[in-house]
Amino acid sequence: MSKASSPSDHARHRVTQIVIPEPQSNADAAGHRFLTSLAVELANGPLNLPCFPDIVPRVRTALSDPKSSSDDIVKIAGTEPRLSARLLQTANSAVFNQSGKPFSDLRHVVTRLGHHLVQSVTMAFAIQQMKADASLRTVAKPLSDLWEKSVAVASICQVLANRLRVPADKVFLTGLLHGIGHFYIMVRAAEQSDRGGLEDLLSAYVVQCHPVIGRAIMEKWNFEPVMCEAVGSQNDYARKSKRGADITDVVIASVLLAGAALERGGDITPLAGVNAFASLNLSPSELTAILKHTEHSLDSLRDTLGC
Repeated sequence: MSKASSPSDHARHRVTQIVIPEPQSNADAAGHRFLTSLAVELANGPLNLPCFPDIVPRVRTALSDPKSSSDDIVKIAGTEPRLSARLLQTANSAVFNQSGKPFSDLRHVVTRLGHHLVQSVTMAFAIQQMKADASLRTVAKPLSDLWEKSVAVASICQVLANRLRVPADKVFLTGLLHGIGHFYIMVRAAEQSDRGGLEDLLSAYVVQCHPVIGRAIMEKWNFEPVMCEAVGSQNDYARKSKRGADITDVVIASVLLAGAALERGGDITPLAGVNAFASLNLSPSELTAILKHTEHSLDSLRDTLGC
């Protein structure tokens, strides 16, 4: 386990200014100080994710390097047999291999899945490893809940991406990473839990700020600007795209729909008035159909990703 990326990586990737909103009450002062310290670190130093498997930044760095080949990815993934097995399982799953043609060679698997799905599987593998780490036991339950929602968001993103006829694998990965800022906040808060005050560091005020942290992390990892924008703007319910529906609209809608599915028993009433749904031209009956599809597909997706 190591820090998620090397200092040399961050010298190449600039982070959009992280604006932490002022707290509305004195009760959130500790949370504001915590978020401000994270923002300063993200702006000026390496991404510090304790317990994060170093296979993730290695795969990410290779995939973002135009000089890298499939063989380079295979060599990196091959150093972690459990990840290799997970990639093989994913490529042969009904979710991502509708042709039913079996794959047994890792090189063919990497080519078949493509860069975005390889990253999705790698991230799922990393989260599973971290959830079992003793140092994160104080946040084990919220970590599991967040990952459960992330998988649901990714599933809905995939459905909506097919509707828009945009690359579903890219949108799936963006949905899976929509809560990376929240994840980062929880992991860093767990570091300080032995000193008390964990509730202050994970208050509603702090959690509401996770998209700006998430965007900074995505930029640190050199993801495409449209993916970074989608993660950073996921709570902007008044946003109107100037060029029609886009990935940000998909992520906003998917996060809200996942919340309806997992937290509100499928109630879509609170979603009225969110511009993303109007941009996507989604009727209430279509939203209900998407939720039903998600309900039936989640178990298969969890099994595929090893969740």
